[in-house]
Amino acid sequence: MAVVKALDYPEHCSLEEALEILLAKFALREPRIMEMRPRDALGLILAADAVSCGNVPHYTASAVDGYAVTAYSTSGATPATPIALAPSEYSWVNTGIPVIEADSVVMVEDTSLETVGGVERLKISRSVTQGENVRAVGEDVMNGQLLACRKDRVTPALVSLLLCAGVKSVTVFARPRTIFIPTGNEIVDENTWLSGEKIPPGFVVDSNSAYAAALFADWGHELDVSRILPDDPEIISEAVLKAAGQYDMVIVSAGSAKGQRDHSADIFERLGRMSFRYVRMKPGRPAMAADIGGTPVICSPGFPMSCAVTLWSLVYPLIRAMSGERDECRGAGYISRAIGSRKVLKAGLLTNHSSPAGVLEWLRVKCAEVEGRKFCWPLTSGASVLWALAEADGIAMLPEPALELQRGSEITVLLTKPVNLSNRLLFQGSDDPAVNLLVSFVKRAGMELVIRAVGSMGGLAALSRGDAHFAAAHLLDTSDGTYNTSYIKQFSGGKRWRRRLIFHREQGIIAARGNPKNIRDFEDIASGRVMFENRQPGAGTRVLLDYMLREKGIESSGVPGYDRISITHMEAANKVASGVADATLGIKAAADALELEFIPIAKEPYELVFMERFEEHPAAGVLLEAIESDEWRAAVARMGGYELPQGGSDAS
Repeated sequence: MAVVKALDYPEHCSLEEALEILLAKFALREPRIMEMRPRDALGLILAADAVSCGNVPHYTASAVDGYAVTAYSTSGATPATPIALAPSEYSWVNTGIPVIEADSVVMVEDTSLETVGGVERLKISRSVTQGENVRAVGEDVMNGQLLACRKDRVTPALVSLLLCAGVKSVTVFARPRTIFIPTGNEIVDENTWLSGEKIPPGFVVDSNSAYAAALFADWGHELDVSRILPDDPEIISEAVLKAAGQYDMVIVSAGSAKGQRDHSADIFERLGRMSFRYVRMKPGRPAMAADIGGTPVICSPGFPMSCAVTLWSLVYPLIRAMSGERDECRGAGYISRAIGSRKVLKAGLLTNHSSPAGVLEWLRVKCAEVEGRKFCWPLTSGASVLWALAEADGIAMLPEPALELQRGSEITVLLTKPVNLSNRLLFQGSDDPAVNLLVSFVKRAGMELVIRAVGSMGGLAALSRGDAHFAAAHLLDTSDGTYNTSYIKQFSGGKRWRRRLIFHREQGIIAARGNPKNIRDFEDIASGRVMFENRQPGAGTRVLLDYMLREKGIESSGVPGYDRISITHMEAANKVASGVADATLGIKAAADALELEFIPIAKEPYELVFMERFEEHPAAGVLLEAIESDEWRAAVARMGGYELPQGGSDAS
C-alpha cells in the first residue's frame, strides 16, 4: 500500500488565501532602501520624511507685474483722487523680480504714467497695504519644513517642490528586482520567430516574456528576462537558485502542471519551501509559489491568459507590498490597478453563463448598448487564446459562489480600454470575413462596429429581442428555395425590418490542399472515410448542409463529425487546414485564404437586416456608406468568391 506524503503547504487554496500567504511571508520585511535624486525617485515610496533645505522663495519677490512702492506713499489713492509719485518713489518690477527698498507692489492695471515738466510721474488710482502683492521669504516653503512623510509616493509635483526646496536626495524604498524565467522545449525566442525561418509545428513564440515585460513597464517597474530554458530540471534548478540569490522576486514561466515535462513543483520543494500549490481560479489554477533562500519564487502557468492572471492577482500586489505599499494590496482595487482599469461598467449578460463551482473565474468581455440597455458577453475563454485578451473591453471576475448566471444577470466589468457605447453598433448574425473588413472602415469615421458571430438564425433572434442593432442572414427556405424572407417574417413579429443585399457568395465543400481523399460531393462526405467539421445549429451554412443531405437522401447520422461544431467559416476551414478534419462546408473566401481546395455547391444572397429605427444610430450611416465604398468593394473582390451588386438593394 502506497504511503501518501502529508503536505506542509496548502493545495487548491482561494486567491485570497494564496495572496495572504505571500504577503505575510514576504511583505512584512522592510524593503531595500536607497538614496537618489528626486527626479529619479518618481513613483517610488519615501522611506523617510523629506524636509526642506531652504526657503521658497529665498528672497522677497513681486507677485504681479507692476511698480514697487512703499504702502505709505499710496495712502488715499482712489480712481477719483489719484496720487502721483516721483521717479525716486517707484520702480518697475515683473512677477518674480526681487522687491528692494519697497514694501509693496501696486498692479500695473491701477497705474498710469504722465509727464509733467519733462519728469515722468506714476499716477496710482488705488492704495495698497504693506506687503500687498509681495511674496515674502519662505512664503511657500520655510527652511526645515516637512514636505512629505514616510510612505508618501514621489509625484511629479513633489519632484518639483523638492528641487525648489534645495533637496538633493531622498530616501526611498527601492523597487524589487525581478526576473522572469521562461521555460519549455517548445518555446521559440522573438528573434527566431520573426526571422522568417519556417517554424515547425508544435513550437510557439515566447509571448509570455513580452507580455510580462510590457506589463511591468506599465506598472512602473523593471523586469529582467532570462534566456529560454529547456525542460531540464537540473538546468532550471541552477537558474532558479542563482536568480533567488540575486533578485528580490523570481517568476518561473510554465512547468506548473503534472505532466512529464513539468518540473517546477519538484524544483521548488527541493530548493526551498513550497508556499502553496494550485489556486481555485480559472484560468490560472496551476499557479504556485515557494520560499527559496528567503526570496519569493512564483510559478505562472504557461498558457498566456493563465500567465496574465497570475501576474495580475499574485505578482502585482506582492511587488507593490515589497515596494512599501502594502496598504494598496487589500480589497478588489488592486486588481483594477494591475490590469490598468480606470472605469467600471455594470452590464447584463447577453447570454446564459455557467461558471465552475467553487472557482473564481476571470472573463474577457465585450460590451454594447442597445436602446439604453447595456450588455456584455464573454469572449473565447481558453487560457491559450491571446486574441480575446487583446480584443476585450475589460475583465470581469465571477466569484466562487457564482454558478449558473442567467441572461440579464448584472456583472461588474473592469474596463481596460476607453469605450464609447453610444457610438458602437452591435452586429449579430452570420459570420463572413468580408463583413469583418467593415470594422476598420467604421473605425476610421470615429465609430465602432462590434461583430458577434451567432449564425443567421441567432442574429435574427437577437434582433427580435432587441439584443442587436444589425443582423445578417443567408437562410435557405427549403420549401420554395428562397432566402431569408420567411425567416424574417417569423422573427420580426410584424415589425418593419429593413433588408439590404450586400453580396452573393459561393458556398461549397472545403477540402485539404490537393484534396488527398478525392472529395467531390456529399456522397463522399458520407462514405465513412472522411471526417467532417460542421457549423452550429441556426447557421445558414448548417441549414444549407441539412438541405443538401436531404436532397441526396443522406442521414446526418451517416456523416462522421456531423456533431462537431465550429462557429465561423475560418474556424471550420482551419480545422481542415490543420488536419483535424478532412472537409467542411463553407465559403470560397475561407478556402482561398488558407489555400485549400473548394468544390462549389451553391451561390447564396447575404443580406443585412435591421429595424428601421436603428438607421438613426450614429454608426449606422457610416456602416451603410462603407458597404457602398469603392475601397471596401475592391477589397471584397480581391478575396474571391463574392458577387457584388451594382447598387444597394433594399426591401422592407
